[in-house]
Amino acid sequence: MRALEKQIKVLDKQIEQIFAVLPNTLTSVPGIGKVYSAGIIAEIGDVNRFQSQASVAKYAGLVWKQHQSGEFEAQNTRLIKSGNRFLRYYLLEAANSVRRCDSEFRRYYDLKYKQVNKYQHKRALALTARKLVRLVFRLLKEGRNYIPPEG
Repeated sequence: MRALEKQIKVLDKQIEQIFAVLPNTLTSVPGIGKVYSAGIIAEIGDVNRFQSQASVAKYAGLVWKQHQSGEFEAQNTRLIKSGNRFLRYYLLEAANSVRRCDSEFRRYYDLKYKQVNKYQHKRALALTARKLVRLVFRLLKEGRNYIPPEG
């Protein structure tokens, strides 16, 4: 176990060294470190190939199935199973980290957590990750740093 932990530390340091050369706007978000940022950027690739943040979310698998018939539309639906599972993992982990460090994301997570009685954490985390996708897309598209909201 110690050998694996040492290898992880070595890999993390190598990622940080390689990533120091690239311009990076995602590390300006509190809670997103160099490893999460590197994973997100590596999985997204060129952000200009996506038309909108919704297409990035669909690529990551952070959209919900549609279940409807006539006027009826179901409220409880599941996440789609397709999508880039590695990008989904990085976004969910980053969202969990960001919600602990940023008051805006913490408020949003808490609001979504209280809305339902079942699968509270999973649902709130997926919705927070969806919110994070919008932020990531904007930061990468415009190439600017994150400025946290005041208050």
